[in-house]
Amino acid sequence: QVQLVESGGGLVQPGGSLRLSCEVSKFALDYYAIGWFRQAPGKEREAVSCISSSDSSTYYADSMKGRFTISKDNAKDVVYLQMSNLKPEDTAVYYCAANIERRRCGDIVRQYEYRYWGQGTQVTVSS
Repeated sequence: QVQLVESGGGLVQPGGSLRLSCEVSKFALDYYAIGWFRQAPGKEREAVSCISSSDSSTYYADSMKGRFTISKDNAKDVVYLQMSNLKPEDTAVYYCAANIERRRCGDIVRQYEYRYWGQGTQVTVSS
């Protein structure tokens, strides 16, 4: 069982920045790709980003490229999502999850491969 806990969400003005953290079970970052997802009320959950355990290669959804940056610190067992130039449409609950089938993210995110999920953290972008 992989445990994940998100933190860092909150209220931010449009154009602002926020950094989310995902604490994971010890050694999990050595074995699993870790993804960030988000879901707004009434909308489908969508993939945001992913970071690989094998080579630290990353994946970003097209709408996130240039604004969001994913990184990890294996020593601290933490994955980060740095969000910049935030927009109201970024408002959602953000989740991190572990992919038990892959160590590398690849070019496509298959949500069914992410078997372990955190509780989520709310991000609200509003003036």
